[in-house]
Amino acid sequence: MGINADHGHSGSQASGTAAAQTAVEFAQQSEKLSFQTTQNNEHPDAVAVEAQFITAQDPVIVTADGNRLPTVPLEQAHKLNILKEELNRDVSNEAIGEVGSPSVVAKNGPESYGHGKAAAQKPSDGSLRRSMPPTNTHPLFPPLPLYGPPSLLRDVQCWIFRFTSFFLSAAFLGVIVLGALFTSIPQVCYHAWQRMTFQNPDLKRPFYKEELRRKNMREKQGESWRRRSSQDGIAPDQESVQGDEGFVPTEAGPDPIVCDVGYYARRVGLDIEEIQVQTEDGFIIDLWHVYDPREYIKLKDEERENLGPELFTGETRKRLKDPSQKRKFPVLLMHGLLQSSGAYCVNDDDSLAFYLCKSGYDVWLGNNRCGFHPKHALLDYSDPRMWCWNIRQMGVFDLTALVSRVLFETGFEKIGLICHSQGTTQTLVALAKEQRPELGEKLTVFCALAPAAYAGPLIGKMYFKFMRVISPDLFRVMFGIHAFIPLMMTMHSILPPGLYGWLGYKVFSFLFDWTDTRWDRGLRDRMFQFAPVYVSSESMRWWLGRECFAKHKCILSTKEEWRSEENEDGTDGPLAETASQLREHHKKPKGATAWYNEQVCPFALWVAGNDALVDGKKLLRRFERGREPNVQVVHSKVLPEYEHLDVIWAMDAVDQIFTEVREVLWKTCNVRDKCRIPKGCENVAAWIPEDAGAGGEGDDQSSSDSA
Repeated sequence: MGINADHGHSGSQASGTAAAQTAVEFAQQSEKLSFQTTQNNEHPDAVAVEAQFITAQDPVIVTADGNRLPTVPLEQAHKLNILKEELNRDVSNEAIGEVGSPSVVAKNGPESYGHGKAAAQKPSDGSLRRSMPPTNTHPLFPPLPLYGPPSLLRDVQCWIFRFTSFFLSAAFLGVIVLGALFTSIPQVCYHAWQRMTFQNPDLKRPFYKEELRRKNMREKQGESWRRRSSQDGIAPDQESVQGDEGFVPTEAGPDPIVCDVGYYARRVGLDIEEIQVQTEDGFIIDLWHVYDPREYIKLKDEERENLGPELFTGETRKRLKDPSQKRKFPVLLMHGLLQSSGAYCVNDDDSLAFYLCKSGYDVWLGNNRCGFHPKHALLDYSDPRMWCWNIRQMGVFDLTALVSRVLFETGFEKIGLICHSQGTTQTLVALAKEQRPELGEKLTVFCALAPAAYAGPLIGKMYFKFMRVISPDLFRVMFGIHAFIPLMMTMHSILPPGLYGWLGYKVFSFLFDWTDTRWDRGLRDRMFQFAPVYVSSESMRWWLGRECFAKHKCILSTKEEWRSEENEDGTDGPLAETASQLREHHKKPKGATAWYNEQVCPFALWVAGNDALVDGKKLLRRFERGREPNVQVVHSKVLPEYEHLDVIWAMDAVDQIFTEVREVLWKTCNVRDKCRIPKGCENVAAWIPEDAGAGGEGDDQSSSDSA
């Protein structure tokens, strides 16, 4: 009996020792991932209690008070959850002492923190046992760095990076600006010579006469507005101010060129409300709602606040002045790299956002994290965790949160999605079968303008090649671990709008090799008021660094994978391989390397044929050759003369693209009987989906190789 008692006592001691060791390990791991340090029992609510896996590759940290912290490396998230599970299983729930410090965790386990929202949460489905190794990351999405809670060492590290990056990135920006100005000299001299010889160089512009007509019309409308404002009544020529179908402007006159989408909406008789949306990793992002003030009741201030990180709750809110009236079908627009969704609002009535709104759609403009005003539920600007994200997080978290909020506000089960450039990239990433394929079930159609899935020849230019050559560590020394060249935003706030717009065009034209040939030049300064915005250095490193997009020239396939696919398909050019290699590749089924599963929504694509930044034709070939058997392309069009930004800013974009987008949205709408028929869509037939897996392009597809 005594021997058995001794054995039991020693076993109990061993078990207690193991549990204590696990508790210490959990406390240390929790400290590493917490919002703030918990020394001396400070900040108990800031302690990390769980890693919640949004996808198998995207864990976010849940704190004791239910808030969220951004993604951490997979092995760190797995370790936290494994230790928590072991501690909950082995340690007594008896509470000893004060709740909150690591020493208390060592005694009571992680549930001692559970006095907040996290207490009611069960371990996430993504929690894995110690016996299961962490999932490998995709080669195109290598692990992001881990920055712990504030400490003296971390603060010193941050200030060193901010100091070095301020001067080095400013020097880089200076070289780019000087290069843009220097390359403009020949054009300036040519135009000066033309003027001196009494010639008009603008006569060669394809829409010169239309530009003059619009300029004169804006001047007349401004004069009408001034007369109207100077009288108590309505000016005799109010119709010229009022525009079409009774949309009465509440702002007009000479354009002050402001960074305010609401102002430009009011110039065309519409208005905008700004709604705050919280992502599942704690970022607060802006959602702009374009509405007709004659029929929509604007939300109260408290109703426009964020609703927390929980998405797709099933709750809805509807607001119409006449509840019996049929609703407008909702559409979400997402912007491109270094832009905000204000890019969709700069061409007056020919702006895509205003065009769709006046056509009869419920238009929502989504903005990615940070934007003009970086916000997070816990973090501030100086915290490097605020900037530890790239295109993957923008797709998995930002896009999903915006779709969820639009569904909540409108009461629909699905919405239409329109994206340009980087917006198409984050959508293509988010819809992938390894990311959030279920998002495809919330969309009726994905309209991609200048889709950015494959790199164009511009990626080989000297200044981009320089960023690809330097190592990740040197990239961080040069561009920091916070915002990418924040000096650009400082200049935005300092320079006069006209000068900033002119300089912005020159710099972006130099970098991305596009021109204003097809734009309304009278509005060009306005176009660049909504760019650039705050983006993370990690995001730009994903685009331009040596590991990801710039190396592989594709967003979801490695260079070896997509080259082998093109060789197998018989693509001409320098990538061709020997006949024996082609036969070997041909043994693979066409859909073996598909990015998307059966949950993906229909696609519609408008490709700029003269786009040096991205190669949309490669994406079209991928669909045409059966590489994506689950993707049904309901519409595709290549516009040979269009450049990258022409798809949203060209003067003929309404005729070439916007009317087709309007029709595609309506023909794929899943609740046509419950919605108002958009203007111009009265004779548009409903699209009938093919059987799942039929592949390629649908029978109903409309395709064109020319504008």
